[in-house]
Amino acid sequence: MTGEFLLEIGTEEIPASFVTGALTWLENQFARALDASRIDHGPVRTYATPRRLVLHAEEVALQQADREIEKTGPPAASAFDEHGNPTKAAVGFAKSQGVDVKDLIVVATAKGEQVAARKIEPGRPTIEILAGVIPDLMGKMPFPKTMRWMDLDVRFARPIHWIAALLDGEVVPFTYGNIQSGNISFGHRFIGPRTFPVASLADLKTSLAERGIILDPEERREEITNQVTALASACGLRIFDDPDLLEEINFLVESPHALMGAFSESFLELPASILITCMKKHQRYFALQDVNGRISNKFIAINNTPVKDPSVSINGHQRVLRARLEDARFYFREDRKLPLIDRLDALKGVVFHSKLGTAYEKVERFTDIARQIALRWAP
Repeated sequence: MTGEFLLEIGTEEIPASFVTGALTWLENQFARALDASRIDHGPVRTYATPRRLVLHAEEVALQQADREIEKTGPPAASAFDEHGNPTKAAVGFAKSQGVDVKDLIVVATAKGEQVAARKIEPGRPTIEILAGVIPDLMGKMPFPKTMRWMDLDVRFARPIHWIAALLDGEVVPFTYGNIQSGNISFGHRFIGPRTFPVASLADLKTSLAERGIILDPEERREEITNQVTALASACGLRIFDDPDLLEEINFLVESPHALMGAFSESFLELPASILITCMKKHQRYFALQDVNGRISNKFIAINNTPVKDPSVSINGHQRVLRARLEDARFYFREDRKLPLIDRLDALKGVVFHSKLGTAYEKVERFTDIARQIALRWAP
């Protein structure tokens, strides 16, 4: 018989950059652990939001496969007399292995011929094995950084608040830190914090969707793309293609809601690369462009909650971005007051390496190398 396995690790918000690598590792290592434990299983897949890591496996055998084991005993010469009858040594060995003495066999080993007993070791219930495998995998997950909380002797990317672990609808019992596994999950931190029972992956997805949460990263990514595209298209604009930003935002929210804001057109005097950097690196906003590829003064932000009055949230985004752009414009204008060539002498006071001289000397070496390459390949 087989059943569905589901694990949900509920945490505080995990950094977006931590998630993808952790999911890949968990998926691969869990499948390997099942194989090593002689547990047949179907496809293994992972899901995640900022507050939950989910592991799912289909058609997991409820019982570990039996295996044949061979135990060696005393030398054959002492196990049988000259007439081939079993001695006390053989009888005692057979009894210790729970087999009939007539079922003993003789095998060749590095120590010479020995008697051996072959028997079938029944498989253990899968739920018992998983109760040891899961906490072991949780403790080994390779996050870039881990942390401890309270006075617990366990580590994870962020503190764990709940663990739901089920095999064929039955709770897989184990403890990690001070958290006991169960069948309870949580909704959104702000718009749906109420608990609810979980019985399967389909049940979890449905319950989360009712609370505004999209569990599947692929579905969430598509929803973000659709919302952003719709907002931009309504203004005759489109986003700058940036899969890295989309991937990061995908793991910063679990209930995406797109909002469009704008900044003063006076900031368009800045190079597009500076504007995009301010929006992407600092605020995780999507920069927009018109049909001619010129950057627009509009942007799109992705909230993690719906808002009753979008204008309040939009004003907040615009206020924060305005401060970033003011700083960028100030430093851009300051930098332009002095031509680059006039900054060259300042490099003489910057040590590149104690044994390699200053940054100025490094520039001079590069200049000489470039000159020699040019003379050789483009005289």
